[in-house]
Amino acid sequence: MAKKPEKNFHQPEDIRVSATTKIWGLTVGILAICVPLSAVTRSGAIIPLAAIAGAGAGTVAVWRSGDKKYQNQVLSPQQVELLEQRIADLETIVSGEDFDLRMKIKQLEAHEKATRKLRDRQE
Repeated sequence: MAKKPEKNFHQPEDIRVSATTKIWGLTVGILAICVPLSAVTRSGAIIPLAAIAGAGAGTVAVWRSGDKKYQNQVLSPQQVELLEQRIADLETIVSGEDFDLRMKIKQLEAHEKATRKLRDRQE
């Protein structure tokens, strides 16, 4: 089995490109449906033109809104390392509490068994 190439965290893929690709991919699908239907229904080019105009407006909105927001989303290597350390600390805390909880459950089960034995002997 071939290994998947690891993505470089310092140069993340621009989400605007992905969004634009999805917008226009869906628009091509819409056009594939609308063009034959507009010929059958004799509605003209209104629906295909509306689909193209909507995709264009969506593309402009994606590219205008993402400039400053996208720049702030890139984390420095130090921030990534700090977040990884915090996650490791949380995992340690959770696993420690999980172990304590299991020990308490075992103690309760042992106490319950002892109580049952006492009841059985008294009866």
